[in-house]
Amino acid sequence: MQAGHLPSLDRGPRVIVVMGVSGSGKSTVAACLAERLGWAFVDGDDFHSAAHVAKMRAGHPLDDDDRAPWLAAIAAWIDTRLQERDPGIVVCSALRRAYRDALVRGRPEVRIAYLAGDRDLIEGRLAQRQGHFMPSSLLDTQFAILEPPAPEENAVVVGIDAPAGAVAATIAARLGLEEGRQET
Repeated sequence: MQAGHLPSLDRGPRVIVVMGVSGSGKSTVAACLAERLGWAFVDGDDFHSAAHVAKMRAGHPLDDDDRAPWLAAIAAWIDTRLQERDPGIVVCSALRRAYRDALVRGRPEVRIAYLAGDRDLIEGRLAQRQGHFMPSSLLDTQFAILEPPAPEENAVVVGIDAPAGAVAATIAARLGLEEGRQET
């Protein structure tokens, strides 16, 4: 492959954005996927400002103005991965198409993996989760703004009713990725 040339879609993605509502298992599945593939992993929550974490912890949802710098920071991480030709996985709720478009920007080497699950299952998971800033009271706002990926977004949609490792394996298989394979 020529220097500076990224692989085409049929060779697999260079960056995977694992998306879904809070409690869908994004961080757990993404960590399993990163370990399986040997890729860099970052949790999008780490890109939130302290003020935005405090706002959510207080039970107030973020608005688009709040999300803009967060999405820009995640997009910059993606850009770095692509520029350095270092594959990576990032977790980001990316609930609206506009948010996903800001991250993917039409690049086939950036793919979305949507963790889809029903509200009752996710609510049960949130009730058991401890130490996270996102209260379960915001789940309704997450589902209210959720725009599941449209077919033209070429997202991988995976149900969350299996263990995280199995969900990660399904994502890897659907994207044509093998364990430990790291494209250069």
